[in-house]
Amino acid sequence: MSQRERGWDFHLRTLSHSSRDSNTANDPASDPSLLHSVKKLHDLCKAENSDDLVARVYPQINKIFQRAVASLSQSRTSNGLLLLVILQFYLDFGEVVLHDADPSLRTFFRSCLSREFADPVVAEATLEFLISNKKKLLTSFPNLLPQFFPLLLKLIAWNGERLEKLFLKAFPGLISPGSFLPLFPSLVDLPISVVALEKVEKSSGPLIGSNIASIQKNTAPKMLLALMDEAYTGSTIEDGGGDSESEESGAIDVADPLFLELLKDENDGIAERPWSSPVMAQLLQSAVNTLYSDRLKAVLSMTPRLLDVYFSISLHDMNDSLICALIPILMSRFATMFPDKIFSYEVRKRLLEFMLSTFQRSPNFIALLKKPIMDRVGEAYDSPDKTELALQLCWAIGEHGGGGGSHKDEARELFESLELLLYENLSSRSRLGMTHDVSLGSDKDTYRSSQSRLLCFVVTAIAKLATHHRELLPRARVSLGKVARSRNSDARVWRRACDFLGLMNDPAICSSILGPSHGTAQKVGSINWNEGATKMVAHIPFYVLGEQEGPPFHDFSFTDVLPGRR
Repeated sequence: MSQRERGWDFHLRTLSHSSRDSNTANDPASDPSLLHSVKKLHDLCKAENSDDLVARVYPQINKIFQRAVASLSQSRTSNGLLLLVILQFYLDFGEVVLHDADPSLRTFFRSCLSREFADPVVAEATLEFLISNKKKLLTSFPNLLPQFFPLLLKLIAWNGERLEKLFLKAFPGLISPGSFLPLFPSLVDLPISVVALEKVEKSSGPLIGSNIASIQKNTAPKMLLALMDEAYTGSTIEDGGGDSESEESGAIDVADPLFLELLKDENDGIAERPWSSPVMAQLLQSAVNTLYSDRLKAVLSMTPRLLDVYFSISLHDMNDSLICALIPILMSRFATMFPDKIFSYEVRKRLLEFMLSTFQRSPNFIALLKKPIMDRVGEAYDSPDKTELALQLCWAIGEHGGGGGSHKDEARELFESLELLLYENLSSRSRLGMTHDVSLGSDKDTYRSSQSRLLCFVVTAIAKLATHHRELLPRARVSLGKVARSRNSDARVWRRACDFLGLMNDPAICSSILGPSHGTAQKVGSINWNEGATKMVAHIPFYVLGEQEGPPFHDFSFTDVLPGRR
């Protein structure tokens, strides 16, 4: 018998013996030699490329998998590594033994990884398993990773930047049509998930080996006892003794539905996450009032990079319907996120870049989303964050003509919303702080400056919309004329309105400056400003740049100015 055959028999006997050993029969992972033997048998099957050998070892490995899964709730040993090796065997030889790996993979995520995601060794091995089998998982089991993306986000949130490179390689597999929309709120709320996980660890002990989904069941008897105590004695849990610590009096109910929504394991669609709920308020207050943990700092730094990958994949792989449906979600979350200045700035910057690039690629989205866009513009005065979003939306409305020339009705409705915003300012100086009494002058100046900046964008959007849609020109002249005649207008807003009124008296120049910058044929006498670096020359009339025929009004040769032109 060759050495390889002796090794084969030895490892096969190890598997057979483990099923009869009373010490390991109910907890296979407690025997470290079992993991080694399964690995060796897998390697031998690959090296020999023999269906007979695979058929001989499969029954034993399958029994070990079933026993390991059955022992998860009582086992004190990590089963993750053993189950991953067996899953690799299923993926490599499933067709030989007619084994469908899909139920086994789902069992691993639901029963094992949900308990061991906080184990750094199991977490790293899981990501390596997903990366090495990425192609097969995406082709044979395309819905697996998108279904369990909340669990994998918990894995990276808890283990931090140490596994970021591995996670970024596996992350594209989490994105599919079914997970695309729910994934975005989960990414933005990743820091809040870390705070929630740390609360669970503080109140219920180490996360390794405990399934968070069972918290609700575990707390049910406590809640029942509390209700009985209140019924018989009139006291409640909150009535606790005066010597109890203040931190405990503000303890968070980890069985709250919102809390469990933050820490769920599977994708069940977009769920409402009310930021005004007591649990969310307590989570945010707890995070803000204490020093950030190293884990939270890592996630605050890592989340923007995950959003970069998410948005990049969105633009390249997702269809227009899903991207269009994502935009209102982005707008609704623009002012509601973890209250860290650097984190908020980085995330909002990416949200704006994605929205504006989407509108650039598909201007018709502005017409399709006119209702949520008008709602956000109407909220411009609620907070500085909403003001920033509103002015960027105003820019997009004007730049893309309210969705393009074929969307005249939608453009008119958007124009009316901008008109209303402008007239509200002219009729109520107090709302913009023009006569607002603020104790600190710097606050008043900042407030007025931001509102004036917004109105500059509104005036520009009105002028651009009227240039795109000529039927709106009379109304635009009336609107801008009111600003120009108003004594309450900010100097910058007044100057811009006067400039646009002057431009409208020269249609050719107005169309060149305020007209569509893409998607339409260039009109005679107008300029393509994208080519200004090579074709724009001072003091040359516009009709010359438009290549009109006729006698020149200059005493030099055109080739003297542009030598490369013939």
